[in-house]
Formats: sequence, C-alpha cells, structure tokens
Amino acid sequence: MRLHVADHPLIAHKLTVLRDVTTPSPVFRQLTEELVTLLAYEATREIRTEQVEIDTPIARTTGVALAEPRPIVVPILRAGLGMLEGMTRLLPTAEVGFLGLQRNEETLQAFTYANRLPDSLSGRQCYVLDPMLATGGTLVAAIEYLFERGAQDVTAVCLLAAPEGLRLVQDSIGDRADVQIVTASVDERLNEKGYIIPGLGDAGDRLYGVVD
Repeated sequence: MRLHVADHPLIAHKLTVLRDVTTPSPVFRQLTEELVTLLAYEATREIRTEQVEIDTPIARTTGVALAEPRPIVVPILRAGLGMLEGMTRLLPTAEVGFLGLQRNEETLQAFTYANRLPDSLSGRQCYVLDPMLATGGTLVAAIEYLFERGAQDVTAVCLLAAPEGLRLVQDSIGDRADVQIVTASVDERLNEKGYIIPGLGDAGDRLYGVVD
C-alpha cells in the first residue's frame, strides 16, 4: 500500500472550511466537489496513457490519450456520491460503478448491500471514492470486492484518513496488489465510536442531512 497526502494551500484551505461545524450543507457539498477535483489530480498521476497522432491547426504532432480499457470510478454509497462530480470533472470519459457498503455501528464491520460493477475489472484502473477512512473496514471490504472481480490497480480517494484505518488497509491488503491511498490529511486518531478526531463529523449527514 502507498500513501499520498496532498500538500497544497488550496487543499488545506478547503479542508479547514469543511471541518467547520458552522459550514452549511450546500457549501459543504460544493467544497467537497472542489477538494475532490484537486485530490483527483494527484490520484491520477499514474493513469495509463497511449501515444496518438493528431493534426493541430498548424502541423501534425504526437500527443497522449487515456489508454483502453477506460478507468472506472467507484463511489461507496451514500457519502461517496458527494465526491463523484468532483472526480468525473477531471475524468469525464471514465466509467462509473457503484458499491453499497454500510458499517455496523456496534461491531464497526462493513457489509455489502448493493453493487453496480462490471463482472470483470481485469486490467482496469479503479478509483474508489470514500470521504472518511476511519476504521478502514469499509475500504478494505470495497478493495477486496474489486479484487474478486479481477482488479489489481486500486486508488482510494479520501478526504480524511485515520492512522488506525491506514494500518488496517496495510495489514489486510499488504503487497497483493497495487493499492494507493490519496487523502487531504491523516488526522490524529479515532474516538471510542470510531469517528476521526478532529475529523469533520459524519460526511454523509453533512452532505445530505440526517436520515432517521
């Protein structure tokens, strides 16, 4: 597993506003999209390309285009949906899949309740979107699910990560495949309820409101 913490003043600024408890949902959603686009720029540094011949208005030249098969973006429902627009703004030609994972608040274990993914992900670069890498259980379950379908190149884009979650991903995934975590910050720790400290609260609730 590789970890990349994006170090940029705009990322730090937007993250600070997201953390603020007084930031309303509409502003939170907009800043999440903007922050994800900045993180996506870092996450796609190793995206596969191929050379192509094109004609400019002046002359013929060689450029690059995204290679086939197309990358796939996989938001984890429901909070990951708030990151989708920011990611596809940078990768408009990417295919989009969906993975529904929910954490049991008592056991902190993740279970799958929905998926919309190709049967085979062999040869595909996969970009998983999940705002919070807290205990790590949800992300590990998502990555394992992608592995089962043949994926070997997975990048997770997270707004925040906790050391405990990063350790679990490292211990669970090891070096079985190329997995990268791209995040705006690695925070201090988890509290007794499995929330990131200082964190930004429940990302899903702050994006969409509380669902009873």
